[in-house]
Amino acid sequence: MREKARIMDAQAMSRAIRRIGYEIVERNRGTENVVLVGIRRRGVPLALEIADCINAAEGAEVPVGNLDVASYRDDRLPAAERAAGDRRGVPFSATDRDVVLVDDVLFTGRTARAAMEALMASGRPRSIQLAVLVDRGHRELPIRADFVGKNVPTSRSERIAVRLPEFDGERGVVLMDAGTVSTEGEVR
Repeated sequence: MREKARIMDAQAMSRAIRRIGYEIVERNRGTENVVLVGIRRRGVPLALEIADCINAAEGAEVPVGNLDVASYRDDRLPAAERAAGDRRGVPFSATDRDVVLVDDVLFTGRTARAAMEALMASGRPRSIQLAVLVDRGHRELPIRADFVGKNVPTSRSERIAVRLPEFDGERGVVLMDAGTVSTEGEVR
């Protein structure tokens, strides 16, 4: 994969994250019942940043957890092998709360579906909302994000890479392309 285009720089990401935070507060009429749950891996630092924005704007501490949904993915493990899941990263009850799942990219919808299933396995949230930094389309399931930083139409051969300092040493969103291979074997 090679970088095709820079979609967001660090400043644009920060603006999108702040906007998502404000939209969450507005939609939920405050923060009283709101909890954020970042989907591991890249959704976790995004959830923490959204919470910081909300906390600064509202003066209220929004709880943040993280969720590993690997065992709930229907496209990775056969149903018989799926475990009960790991909810140790969610240090609060989601029952009767407005849970905002946070992820970096919404693509097929399978990760979001797995996260909803993981949450429902241990309680019943009052509502589940989805916040993503980038929605790239190509849904396989009827799932949509409630809060989107940026919509980026892509082809199936392209990929969105959200780069975060925690994992990549830089901050930004780039469009990656496999390129086309010439008859000489060069990637163009």
